[in-house]
Amino acid sequence: MNFSDNKPLNRILNGLFVPYAQRVPDVKTVSSGMKNLGLISEQEDIVNDHIAFRTLGVPNLGISSFERIFLHHGYTKQDHYFFPKKKLEAYWYKPPHDSYPRVFISELKVENLSKQAQQIIHHYTKGIHDDPIHQIDLDNVDDVVTYLHKALWELPRLADYNALLTESEYGSWVLYNRYYLNHYTISVHELPAPYHELASFNKFLKSIGIKLNDAGGEIKISRDHLLRQSSTVAESIQATFADGETAEIAGSYIEFAERLPLPQYTKLPKEKLTNSHRREGFETENADKIFESTFREQINKHS
Repeated sequence: MNFSDNKPLNRILNGLFVPYAQRVPDVKTVSSGMKNLGLISEQEDIVNDHIAFRTLGVPNLGISSFERIFLHHGYTKQDHYFFPKKKLEAYWYKPPHDSYPRVFISELKVENLSKQAQQIIHHYTKGIHDDPIHQIDLDNVDDVVTYLHKALWELPRLADYNALLTESEYGSWVLYNRYYLNHYTISVHELPAPYHELASFNKFLKSIGIKLNDAGGEIKISRDHLLRQSSTVAESIQATFADGETAEIAGSYIEFAERLPLPQYTKLPKEKLTNSHRREGFETENADKIFESTFREQINKHS
């Protein structure tokens, strides 16, 4: 995860990661623990499997707008995923080079919510009459990084946040947190044995006090058994709302992924394995439970 050179995409990713790491104390806890074990010598040694963003499916926003940033910088759009119970859809994007993380962008299907929930979201986004991506220079790193932390709509009132929370915890998260980096993901399979297996890595995480999302089990396993994922429970943040009221709400979290070799490559030595030899993409059932890292049931269970 070395984004230190001066290439535009590296600078964009670094511009995302630095404030995210400051906001999510678990990042330092995990990286310090990994250093103490000798798994890494510095944070930059960690291989980042993917980063994820959440969006609202309203005119001029959503996936069709947000994806332009990464498509412009060489990513290619891949598989589509649909989450009917959570009223979400998503795509993942393949990076221009294996040294960059995959990108996962999801969207709340606002038109599938109740009228009250739709009214709340449209109240805050109604002033966006054009795709805001058109207003920035995608080749200008500072423009892009500023945009990713910019308030495109007003802060919600606490009452509106809570009303939306009862129907869509995903929606309330985006309404307050906007395009803030939702999570980054440590590629566990790149670590030395025995921590290259998620079961062993999770034992380490729990030994240093990390709380894991246990929705669907602490390890979410794809149907082909080649993708295994875990995640922390989101950090709580003290949020100040438009009316001056404050509340503890869900912030961001960390994910951990183990991608196993495809059957035809199981005999390849680990040092020769590349992304093309391992299980690619994502799994709807896994992602469905990973979303719940920011849900109250998980946060309250582990508080």
